Amino acid sequence: MVGMRDVAKKAGVSVSTVSLVVNASGYVSDEMRSKVERAMRELDYIPNELARNLYRGRTGMIGVIVPTLRHPFFATLVSALQGRLAKHELQTLLCSTADADTGEAEYVSRLRRHMMDGIIMAAHTDHPADYWTSIGRPVVAFDRALGDTIATVRSDHEQGGRLVAEQLVKSGARHVVMVGGPRSQFDDRGEGATTFPTVRYFQTLGERLDAAGIRHEYVACGPVTDVEGYARAVHLLFDRLSESRSGGSARDSGVGDAGIPPVDAIVGSDVVAACAVKEAFAHGLNVPRDVQIIGYDGTCLVDCAGLTLTVIKQDFDTIAERLAARIVDAVNEPEGRESKDGEDSKAGKESNNAAAVDIVPVSLRTGDTTRPVA
Repeated sequence: MVGMRDVAKKAGVSVSTVSLVVNASGYVSDEMRSKVERAMRELDYIPNELARNLYRGRTGMIGVIVPTLRHPFFATLVSALQGRLAKHELQTLLCSTADADTGEAEYVSRLRRHMMDGIIMAAHTDHPADYWTSIGRPVVAFDRALGDTIATVRSDHEQGGRLVAEQLVKSGARHVVMVGGPRSQFDDRGEGATTFPTVRYFQTLGERLDAAGIRHEYVACGPVTDVEGYARAVHLLFDRLSESRSGGSARDSGVGDAGIPPVDAIVGSDVVAACAVKEAFAHGLNVPRDVQIIGYDGTCLVDCAGLTLTVIKQDFDTIAERLAARIVDAVNEPEGRESKDGEDSKAGKESNNAAAVDIVPVSLRTGDTTRPVA
């Protein structure tokens, strides 16, 4: 096996010079660097990554914590993020808190013991902010607030709520049902404190619908890890809708009091929207004439639901780019100084005390599940 000594002999330089070139540390003249790189190519020398990382005090590993990979949103996010981290020569160590016996605490322990270089936290946590800020190691949050000094990357969910509301108002919706996680996610622990990302778009949508005089209600499902729970909730919702349309009393149907317009629009994640299309077909309802359906995420499900969904698309590529940039910055600058964003970044940024918050715009793609608007 070719080693540094062989490269040094071939190039006519010292082993320490080869080490400086391989580890990109210290000054080496252009002439010396060219000699070393030429010798490395001729000898087909492959640097020992483990040795390089030990030299740098790094592992080359980034822990990515998500609630589950069974949900298409997190599968799509991890796929994009793994590719971005690889461009920074970083490997992804994945923790799915619902799909494995070890949860976030094990990964935090590894981070504290310098077995990883940093953590990207993309799962709900019950730990208070001082737990995360006391770790003293690089942590970046996705779509949740973990502490005043921890950088966050999130989608512009307020924009998402406005886009959904605009679509529904213009298309003549009269009664909207929002389907999401447990009501506990709306627990107000201070502005921006929630670790549930969808709160912002539900709240913004509700405010806009109120302003337009459109009735709306919220149907709670289980946590994001309970994918089947969303299907069950949508099934029960359509059973009630079908009963009310077929002459059952509104009170018995659970839709509302007599005289209230029937539900004619459903908003939820791509999983919810796909299930809603299936249930509408099963109950003999026409989409979008009888009921409009809007998804939120923009995963592969939007084109696999039987109809092309109208959907709020989160920009997974930009989210992954910003998360990778933030964790690399945190690893390289442990004091937490903010990195300078490139001029071509698509993400907006706001101040959250000492922490940076990158806000990534979303977009509305209209499909076959909403009525045309003027």
